[in-house]
Amino acid sequence: MTDREQVAATFAEMFGGEAELAVRSPGRVNLLGEHTDYNDGFVLPIAIDRDIVMVGRKRKASTVTAYTDNLSQDCSFDLSSIERVGRPTWINYLMGVADQLAKAGVSLSGAEVAFRGDVPFGAGLSSSAALEVATALTLLGLSGSSMEAVELALLCQRAENSFVGVQCGIMDQFVCRLGEEGKALFLDCRSLDYDLVPLGQAGVLVMICNSKVRRGLAASEYNTRRRECEEAVEELRAVMPGITSLRDVTPEDVERHADALSPLHARRARHVATENRRVVDGVEALRRGDLGLFGELMNASHGSLRRDYQVSCPELDSLVDLACEVEGVFGARMTGAGFGGCTVALVAEDAEGEFVKRVDDGFVELFGYRPELYSCRPVDGARSLGGPA
Repeated sequence: MTDREQVAATFAEMFGGEAELAVRSPGRVNLLGEHTDYNDGFVLPIAIDRDIVMVGRKRKASTVTAYTDNLSQDCSFDLSSIERVGRPTWINYLMGVADQLAKAGVSLSGAEVAFRGDVPFGAGLSSSAALEVATALTLLGLSGSSMEAVELALLCQRAENSFVGVQCGIMDQFVCRLGEEGKALFLDCRSLDYDLVPLGQAGVLVMICNSKVRRGLAASEYNTRRRECEEAVEELRAVMPGITSLRDVTPEDVERHADALSPLHARRARHVATENRRVVDGVEALRRGDLGLFGELMNASHGSLRRDYQVSCPELDSLVDLACEVEGVFGARMTGAGFGGCTVALVAEDAEGEFVKRVDDGFVELFGYRPELYSCRPVDGARSLGGPA
């Protein structure tokens, strides 16, 4: 039974009868460009073939009742009085989207919805963005409304920023909505200009390694890193008048003006500046089919995240080190906010078996438990599936 069939069956059991529509919304993995999006920089993610499927039905009352099949939990809120709650935390993502839709002038109807998915929670693969975009498409569809794709992504970002309280950039919601099959999305997070870049040739896999380390520090440290970047910009303005974000700073600028920065802010600025350059160079490498260079850029990205941005952890470092020891691996790095979650590696297809064995066995030897390893492919962004089954 597919996720779509299973969640449709769950809906019928919970609410009686059939849902009116279904949507799917993918997670994402970022190949290059970590912690650059909220600095107006460049990113290169893909939407992955792990997703959330949500089904829903309109109701006359102003209440939205949601059920998550993964957690076997339900929760309700009234559209006329939306306020953040402490538990369950997942309902805040739905409420935040509903709140932003109402503020955007959408006349929402009450709804019954159910959802399930295979995007790991808390692993850095953007289960939150997948849920937000699924909610937006569902509530819009049930209300007989629509929204342009970029506008919807921005609305979902505002929901996470202002309602959930995580000051994320636009990358996750953007690729979740606008990704395309077989392609990486090269996004300028300042202008929102984007290009879709074919991801290598046949015979190359994107391998995700989930450390299973829950990212307990990720939310608070994410906001801390964002603040540190803003402080670095303020320090650099003394010698670079007119800059508005670290997007305006090159690696050469950071070295030239190191005396204007505190040691901590110099490290943060150096990561962002060099990471932006790695994304641009990586896109050109993909366009030339130079996967060797692209892999080297991934490796350099991880080193920068580990040393300058300080958002890695021993489990992530070990997954990257183990991956890079396998012949046929072009490159590997942590992906997501950090402090746990996942790594991503670009791997020759014929090396998959050796990759899985070496990484799995090596990790067990170091930490005493097995990581979760799986291949993924770039897929289309969130879409309506029409009827639920």
